[in-house]
Amino acid sequence: MSGFVVTPLKALAVLASGALFGFGLSLSSMVKPEVVLGFLRFQDFGLMLVMGGGVVVTLLAYRFGPRLMRQPLLGGHFHRHVSHWNRDTLVGAALFGVGWGLCGVCPGAAIAGLGTGNVDLLWALGGIALGALAQGLRAKA
Repeated sequence: MSGFVVTPLKALAVLASGALFGFGLSLSSMVKPEVVLGFLRFQDFGLMLVMGGGVVVTLLAYRFGPRLMRQPLLGGHFHRHVSHWNRDTLVGAALFGVGWGLCGVCPGAAIAGLGTGNVDLLWALGGIALGALAQGLRAKA
């Protein structure tokens, strides 16, 4: 991220966006592993609306944002990020999905869940951190 300068306005925008995201996760009850597990067991489809809404908003923003604005609100420029799929991406996605399915905890929701006082989520976040560390060490080798 060369050339990325953090200004007070950008920091405030990041803080506000994170707070809004965490509020949305909490309001949708996605911060509760038992709710997520109910969704993954096809017992509760409420989270499908939450995730579907997030996908639709993101799709619209990525599709029409560059057409409606010359540049992003806080400066810079719009650009495409082409994703490259390979074996490591597939294995990582599968491991993430299996971990999420076993414990019902997504990293973003776990961090937001800490804000609700659910300190048991520290176990899941610790596992996520260990997995990230292991992957980083493997990538260096």
